[in-house]
Amino acid sequence: MARRPREKAPDKLRRDLIDLLTNFEWHLEHSELRQQVRNLVPANHLLRDLGSSLLPEGGYLSARDRILAYLRLFPGIVIDGDELMVVAGISEYARRIRELRKQEGWPILSGITASEMRDEFEEGRVEGEYEDLSLPQMLPSQYLLLEDSQDRDAAFRWNMANQIRRSTASTRDKLLRFFRENVGQRVTSEELRYVAGDATEWARRTRELRTEMGWPVMTRNTGDPTLPVGTYVLERDEQAPLHDRHIPEVVRREVMRRDHWSCRWRGCGWPTGFPPQDHRFLEAHHIEHHAEGGANSVENLVTLCNLHHDEVHRAGVLDVE
Repeated sequence: MARRPREKAPDKLRRDLIDLLTNFEWHLEHSELRQQVRNLVPANHLLRDLGSSLLPEGGYLSARDRILAYLRLFPGIVIDGDELMVVAGISEYARRIRELRKQEGWPILSGITASEMRDEFEEGRVEGEYEDLSLPQMLPSQYLLLEDSQDRDAAFRWNMANQIRRSTASTRDKLLRFFRENVGQRVTSEELRYVAGDATEWARRTRELRTEMGWPVMTRNTGDPTLPVGTYVLERDEQAPLHDRHIPEVVRREVMRRDHWSCRWRGCGWPTGFPPQDHRFLEAHHIEHHAEGGANSVENLVTLCNLHHDEVHRAGVLDVE
């Protein structure tokens, strides 16, 4: 069981800690190892008490509440896990952060999830060609409160996510089910990663739901710039008509061969100079949308990398060579 910090003034705790460490000099010279360790235990307790007392009313709050209070003082700023350990006064601070996300709905981004999002975004990227994902560089042990607002339905969604996670469906089908259970609601990257069973390709499968299967999944960079980074919304429980999203494989390959297996967006050329396996990030785009009379023909299709394909649908402008 975690030790609850004592409610003392920071300066009193500081003086007690200095006295204890000063007197520890005697133990260094005269005590055996175990006695030395046992005499440092109170110092460890005092240091935790001191850290938790730095927040106003910190001694009267739970460790989870202290972590939240500290994060809310610095929304949008990357915070080291060690900082949160200090103000929490306990070593199990990471579990309390998960509780804040899952049970209380605070949009806290971890460094692990931020790294996965950035990797998925940058796969297939030509340096300097695309705008930044607006994600700060974060270490795995760092955290970021995306915005100072609470999603009170989060606990219900996490329970639902747990049920979907346990199913035997594919990663993409799990993600789609979760989106359809939360139409019009913001869901976080943390939730999607959890639903996917922590599969590293969760972001790619989410993108496929939009680009290949025609589900209107919105993000900050693909349709709704008002959304926080790391937030997704299934706008409608409605899939694009089959003829708009299904291009016969023989036609798609002919388009790719004609375009020399490279993105035709002006100045891009992906994946020229990169390994052949990076062709998997190439997609066929309708020049004239099928719903507006365009055909699934080689003449009406052009090869784009996945990022420029998203850009065309977001901005409505096709700039190809």
